[in-house]
Amino acid sequence: MVDLLVKLLGPTLYNLGVSEADLISYLTQLEGYIYAIIAAVVVLVAVMFLAHFAKKGFRCAVRLEAFMAFLTAILIIVNSICYGPMYANVSGFLNASKAEFSEETIQQSKDTIEKVGEEGMVLVKNDGLLPLSSDVTNLNVFGWDSTCPIYGGTGSAGSHSDGNVSILQSLQDAGYKTNETLSNMYTEYCAERPTISMSAQDWSLPEPNMKHYTDDIMNEAKDFSDTAMVVLGRPGGEGADLPTNMSAVINGTYNQGLATSNAPANWRYMNATYTNNGSYDDFEEGESYLEPSVTEEQLIEKVCSEFDNVIVVINANNTMELGWVDNYEQIKSVILAPGAGETGFTALGEILNGTVNPSGKTADTYVKNLLSTHYINNIGNFPYTNVDDLKAQALAADSSYKGNVSFVNYVEGIYVGYKFYETAAEEGLIDYESSVQYPFGYGLSYTSFDKTMTNFKDNGDTVSFDVEVTNTGDVAGKDVVEVYYTPPYTNGGIEKASVNLVQFEKTETLEPGKSQTLSFEIAKEDMASYDSDEIKVAGGGYILEAGEYTISVRSDSHTVIAEETFTVDEDIDYSTEGRSTDKTAPVNVFEDYTQGDFIQLSRADGFKNAGASWAAPTAEAAQMSDELRAEVEANTFGIYDSSKYDNVDDEMPTMGADNGLTLFDLKGVDYNDAKWDELLDQLTYEDMTTMINVGGWQTAEVSSVGKIATSDCDGPAGLNNFVTKTYGTSYPTEVLLAQTWNKDLAREVGESMGQEFSDVKNYGWYGPAMNTHRSAFAGRNFEYYSEDGVLAGYLAMNQVNGAVSKGVYPYVKHFAVNDQETNRESFLLTFVSEQAMREIYLKPFEICIKGLEGGSMAVMTSYNWLGSVPACANSDLLQTVLRDEWGFQGMTITDYDGSYGYMISENCVRNGNDLMLGYGNSESNQFPNQSATGTLAMRQACKNIMYTIVNSGAYAGDENPVGGKSNMDKLFMKVNVTAGIVIGAIAILVLVHALKKRKKMKKVEITVE
Repeated sequence: MVDLLVKLLGPTLYNLGVSEADLISYLTQLEGYIYAIIAAVVVLVAVMFLAHFAKKGFRCAVRLEAFMAFLTAILIIVNSICYGPMYANVSGFLNASKAEFSEETIQQSKDTIEKVGEEGMVLVKNDGLLPLSSDVTNLNVFGWDSTCPIYGGTGSAGSHSDGNVSILQSLQDAGYKTNETLSNMYTEYCAERPTISMSAQDWSLPEPNMKHYTDDIMNEAKDFSDTAMVVLGRPGGEGADLPTNMSAVINGTYNQGLATSNAPANWRYMNATYTNNGSYDDFEEGESYLEPSVTEEQLIEKVCSEFDNVIVVINANNTMELGWVDNYEQIKSVILAPGAGETGFTALGEILNGTVNPSGKTADTYVKNLLSTHYINNIGNFPYTNVDDLKAQALAADSSYKGNVSFVNYVEGIYVGYKFYETAAEEGLIDYESSVQYPFGYGLSYTSFDKTMTNFKDNGDTVSFDVEVTNTGDVAGKDVVEVYYTPPYTNGGIEKASVNLVQFEKTETLEPGKSQTLSFEIAKEDMASYDSDEIKVAGGGYILEAGEYTISVRSDSHTVIAEETFTVDEDIDYSTEGRSTDKTAPVNVFEDYTQGDFIQLSRADGFKNAGASWAAPTAEAAQMSDELRAEVEANTFGIYDSSKYDNVDDEMPTMGADNGLTLFDLKGVDYNDAKWDELLDQLTYEDMTTMINVGGWQTAEVSSVGKIATSDCDGPAGLNNFVTKTYGTSYPTEVLLAQTWNKDLAREVGESMGQEFSDVKNYGWYGPAMNTHRSAFAGRNFEYYSEDGVLAGYLAMNQVNGAVSKGVYPYVKHFAVNDQETNRESFLLTFVSEQAMREIYLKPFEICIKGLEGGSMAVMTSYNWLGSVPACANSDLLQTVLRDEWGFQGMTITDYDGSYGYMISENCVRNGNDLMLGYGNSESNQFPNQSATGTLAMRQACKNIMYTIVNSGAYAGDENPVGGKSNMDKLFMKVNVTAGIVIGAIAILVLVHALKKRKKMKKVEITVE
């Protein structure tokens, strides 16, 4: 039956985003009910047929009564389904809050987004063309993307675009008339952007070829204006990385699913297509998606041959190769304009006319050749080739398994982004100018600024100084003070980058001639290195090595404005007492199983091992060792055995007690207060199972402790509740926010977005996301801030605190080292040194979590594995680092619980993951081992969930929110009562009518006699 229904329903539901595994899971749970419905139908048909043999006068009554009985049976079955196996899904939908936003809230969001656009767009080239002179009133806007711009990304950080300020509207609102002939040509050529989804990716760039640019069109354009703008865009989204080999996409050889996966229908990371714009291929052999296509190159050539004043706008969230802009003297100005949300593009026209003075800075390094980067050979799909039997076993146990067991090596170590390019240039490995197009932290202004570093003091544990910023130009503007440190490096010693961002601030708007002094105090411990190789610190740990440190103020990562030095007389080892912000001292906990077996890039001898470390993994590397396999199997569904981890000394906690407490009584109570144990004693085993497993865009109601159901939803780009179809204002991408370099504005974004969540009483926010731009090709770079953890961390911290001030509990994500989409749910074993993990990939989370100012927050774990352990079931990550070292006291949740062969509720909970983002419908969600150890872990998870919820807006106010029936209960009671009355009334009327008719017929019979 299940197989038949899958064949019948699959084609329709798959197009709606339902996976085959989920469909099978749901149908399997409903199989008994489906048979019950079939049985009811069979009985109905049989009765309808047999009614033919009933006495005259009763046939119609029998049939109507049978139909009423059938409806009653269906009503009972539907109730049984909705309050049974589908309860989590149905209650999550019906109980979710749906309300309207206030006009004030919406306007606040629009105003905030506009500010992000004003401060986040980056002017990276300007040869005097911008701002445009007042006599320029018309603009020729070339490029299909100008009519269908990228506002964000796809997936959990997707958002609606209806009513968004477009690029053309922005220009028109700024007073410019745009060439409608060009715009109409583009919209007629293609009205909508090709779809990029988690199941399939159409990477087509629908750019009209040169046949469309007739002499008439070009002559009209030249008559219309002598100024041209070219807009190029690149989309991206959840579930797929941007292709590094476009010719393979075009010729259909890109998808490695059939060769890689034993469940290719589930493995859709490279399900890519591309439609050319002519008889030629849009990309040549060896070209990536982040290079201009052939058609785009022809367009650029065409425009530059016809116009002397050209502005290029790059509407992309991933860093593109832009070296070509310097090949044309006609290209006078270049603006980076990532996804701008609902009103962010308003700033583009204002930057052109000079109303807004750009103050954005790049959040990533723009390199000239992405396919020659030091990471390029170690991103993507690297399957193990000797585990076919393990893959077969995983698929047999879990139909949602993606069919691959894969790995990725973080060969570059700590040398990510600018930290590599600055250090490699200093060591002579690369020529900086030929490698880097725009440095990290780079951006131009319409004015000029002078920065003076004064009052530098060594205070023992900190250094302090002031930076006076003076506007020395002719127009008002803002600027960023970027502070970097350069540590002492010993050849062959602990790895250290030569340039490291440590702090930053943005000025207020400074009028010409005006100054502002920004004061900095930087803890020396923030410049400590993590010695995971135990070169100096046994067992690993942070150490501030003796030597001379340089603090520099720079206009970008490469350009020094002023600098001072201080000396550390002797090594300071933090592995025992920890740094001042640590609850316990960090020491090695990951190194044994995440280091991997590969050559890591080292600065030693001027990066002598660069060539060897950059190489692609060998065939030998794709052979999984027996030891590693055993560790992977231990975390694989169907093999995982929780009893191996039981502690015989653990005692079963009290359950089902009647202590008279409700969760509301614990509001504001300290996390370690004994009163929590009294509340937890009231939970039953079933209560805990429900609270843990029912976490799909909600947290569950548990009446025994007075916990209400709450609504959670996506995402980083604003409120996006697909359950209730409630959509908030479309916020910009994290990339655009990062390019503002403005902490206060990030806080305002959190406050404005948080107010929208508060308005609809949806306090759980799946965001913000703060993984690292390890690669320019990562599909979700649009929802991550930067290649730098310090920039990302401080912006995220402020955004989170802004949201928390509105009662929201943000789920910061994806924890951790989730830096590519390929294989993300397919046993992706991520190998990385503990130094790189702590200094690069955990850094934004650490800054954000340690910087929480009050309220409550949560953490969403990632799909990938850290070495041989899934991140969602990694106690070193979720307990030792997150809670013991950082002092986190909120709840943790998985990414969407699709099971995938390793997302095992029992394993997750025992290792510090509290909530499963799903509905508890999979076999992997069961808790078969009701041991004391497992029960204690479940109890702790429930405490973390409840602690987060009760200290959020869900329990704000002086009254307990518990009371009355849920929306679902009210609806079902209304429907059931109404249906019961109607069915009963009809049944009675039919019966009475039949009896009367029968009585009348008897009278007729008597009269005849």
